[in-house]
Amino acid sequence: MTDPLLTVAQAAERLGTTARFPRRLIAERRIAFVKVGSHVRIKESVLAAYIEGNTVQPIRRPRSRYGRAA
Repeated sequence: MTDPLLTVAQAAERLGTTARFPRRLIAERRIAFVKVGSHVRIKESVLAAYIEGNTVQPIRRPRSRYGRAA
């Protein structure tokens, strides 16, 4: 299987942002990208890894058996 290359607009759509955000990630070298001539592409697996790496898990706190004092 090949790993599809996404345009900046497609990557932004997957992230739910404008195209400016993936372009900033590329400019700051915070995400791997591929140069195809003058075009910039992002591998789908790289984008998935970026999302996975920046996912924050919720904190699980044990619930108190007693309610808060009024």
